[in-house]
Amino acid sequence: MGIVAGLDSSAEYTSIVVCDTETGAVVRHGHAEHPGERDDPQSWLLSLGTAAGGGQLAEVQAIGVSAQQQGLVALDGAGNPVGPALLGNDQRMQTAAAELVDALGGREAWAQAVGTVPQAGHPVSKLRWLAREQPEAARGVAEIMQPHDWLVWQLLGRPARRVTDRGDASGTGYWSAATESYRTDLVELAIGHQVGLPEVVGPAQPAGHTPEGLLISAGTGQTMAAAFGLGVGLGDVVISLGATGSVCAVHHEALIDPTGTITSYADATGLHLPVVRTLNATRVLRGAAGMLGTDLEGLSELALTSTPGSSGLVLLPYLEGEQTPQLPHTAGSLHGLRRESMKPEFLARAAVEGMLCGLADALEVLRNRGVSVRRVFLLGQAAGLAAVRDAAPALLDAQVVVPEPADYAAIGAARQAAWALSGSGYPPQWPAAACQVFEAGDQRAVGQAVRQQYATVREEMYPGALSQTYPGALPA
Repeated sequence: MGIVAGLDSSAEYTSIVVCDTETGAVVRHGHAEHPGERDDPQSWLLSLGTAAGGGQLAEVQAIGVSAQQQGLVALDGAGNPVGPALLGNDQRMQTAAAELVDALGGREAWAQAVGTVPQAGHPVSKLRWLAREQPEAARGVAEIMQPHDWLVWQLLGRPARRVTDRGDASGTGYWSAATESYRTDLVELAIGHQVGLPEVVGPAQPAGHTPEGLLISAGTGQTMAAAFGLGVGLGDVVISLGATGSVCAVHHEALIDPTGTITSYADATGLHLPVVRTLNATRVLRGAAGMLGTDLEGLSELALTSTPGSSGLVLLPYLEGEQTPQLPHTAGSLHGLRRESMKPEFLARAAVEGMLCGLADALEVLRNRGVSVRRVFLLGQAAGLAAVRDAAPALLDAQVVVPEPADYAAIGAARQAAWALSGSGYPPQWPAAACQVFEAGDQRAVGQAVRQQYATVREEMYPGALSQTYPGALPA
């Protein structure tokens, strides 16, 4: 029996959990905001020290690290940053991403090369942006890391060997989950010269030991750590309801999608996490709540007084354009207005159904590529809304699971640390997350009728948009 720690460094704070190696029970925790600029790596270290300052790490036998994904820490030959870190949510790189897509010959060429098409968030796009906007700094770049890689390196005392894991590497735009290898030619295409890249170690391999002898596991990105902390497996899908949405499945192989709709990530266990994103999720609910002069809870209460199908009212939720289907220049639209449907409760219900139907379209992309969907985990503030929980099982056509709030990324990092410490071929079997489970029951047929109503309107407005994304799209 012993204890291990998982630390999660997000864009805003560091969380630490200390868990029992055998049971996974959380015995201690710490939390601290980043004290300085969010793009200053030293600020990440300072918040880590503050979060651990109450003795949280006393007697731990191993540490796992999770961190914000797709940030770029570019270092010079002495191992010092050439400038502020470029964070994953930095949208200045959109033009650079488009340049890279064209430079390699289009979206399909990138999908075949690394399982993803460059977007502003990818580190490969940040390298191109750095070369274009800060050429002097770019010329001084000798090696590159992501935030979790950099934190692991610091904990190990900045050794000559730098490491990462396959999960975080798969989000760079220059490592392929299908071939499990770097495409160094794409790094050179982006920045103009070769740079040092961290060694990719296996899920159960340690990154090394601190000067004091404490084991540090490979670490991973937040998405992969959260999935590991939740305990999801084959047949499970995780839908994250942020302002935008993501639909992430556990699958046995990397999926190469020539349209670029599916991003092929690796997970923290040796499996794969194909992801489909939507640009519109909880922002749809917030927008509708604002129109109705209420908040998310008020919107949910209104929606529950309506009936499935919203009296024929259909909201296409493309408020910020859309990524799935690929409609970047569209706007949201409301259809089926009749005198009897022009009531607050029907608009509220249409917003909930529109958001969920948009996510169901993304889920169908994965289903049509052979991904098994047994359970759908809903994460995010909107997952706590009664109207969302009521409608989701029938519209998504799956059992819906809503985990209790917890630091799942930090727990996943701790579980990885326990795995590396054990030396076992299998991860520790910690109890699954505490969850509420929701079934469609006799509402399944009603839900599919609502999906058909939505699909009919979508096809009338944007004929073939979704069928271009994947074959077998729900017909009008």
